[in-house]
Amino acid sequence: MTLYNIFRHFCMVSTLSCVAVAATCYATASPTIANSAASDWVNSCTDWDTWDKAGPPFHIYGNSYYVGTCGISAILITSADGHILIDGATEAGAEVIAANIQTLGFAITDIKLLLQSHEHFDHVAGLARLQQLSGARLLASAAAAPVLTSGVVAAADPQAGMHQPFPAVKVDGLVTAGEVVTLGKLSLMPVATPGHTPGALSWQWTSCEAEQCQVLVYADSLSPVSSDSYRFSEHLSYLQAYRAGLDKLAALDCQILLTPHPSASNMRTRLQSNGLTDTDGCKVYAAAVTQRLDKRLTKEKAQ
Repeated sequence: MTLYNIFRHFCMVSTLSCVAVAATCYATASPTIANSAASDWVNSCTDWDTWDKAGPPFHIYGNSYYVGTCGISAILITSADGHILIDGATEAGAEVIAANIQTLGFAITDIKLLLQSHEHFDHVAGLARLQQLSGARLLASAAAAPVLTSGVVAAADPQAGMHQPFPAVKVDGLVTAGEVVTLGKLSLMPVATPGHTPGALSWQWTSCEAEQCQVLVYADSLSPVSSDSYRFSEHLSYLQAYRAGLDKLAALDCQILLTPHPSASNMRTRLQSNGLTDTDGCKVYAAAVTQRLDKRLTKEKAQ
């Protein structure tokens, strides 16, 4: 069974609802996106779809757009001063992202900053290609930076030994949790949410349209997936940081929840029903992950 299928099976059978300072509100002049774009994505993609399958990009809210594949998210935040892209998917997924950005009418060379969620190949292996195409600077957490520059998952990662190396990428600067990352009038707040990986970050920002603003949160995967030999209960400081990140996430102002795997936050279902806005999204997501973590710890204790 491939790593993708292992992950897909784990998430589908789990109990997870496969769900600071606010950023500066800044709407940008941008191409007109048809209202049907999100419906096209729903019709093209399935829940827990394959990671490299191309799906149409769509407008999320304000200056924020979904440009990832059917199975892996990538988020574009635009402005007149340049754009920010969060995550780069797999190597093959990077080409889908680049094509989606162009489909929206944006120039990939206008991307000035690349950011990361967590340092596993399905979300960051495409960053090297996207950096090559855009010339953008990549910012990463201190724990993620050595992984990104080497292409090798850290020994402290719960999934160490489970992943093949991915293309190394140049890291141009470090992100400090709680210190806003800015590009012109764009501001994004990084939130440390280790657990799935040591260097994982979640991101919070505000997008506006028609004088209405929404706070968006790109919450990291956070699922307690690991190699067979790893025990979270044997890494108490890591476990404490894991729980602290979940508490931070639950407390965030969060009106639109997005996640690195779109199905982890039921994106397709939400688009089909009442849309992506849900003021309890981050709270529910964090509670579901906490439940899974507690279940995992109970299992470890019984072993």
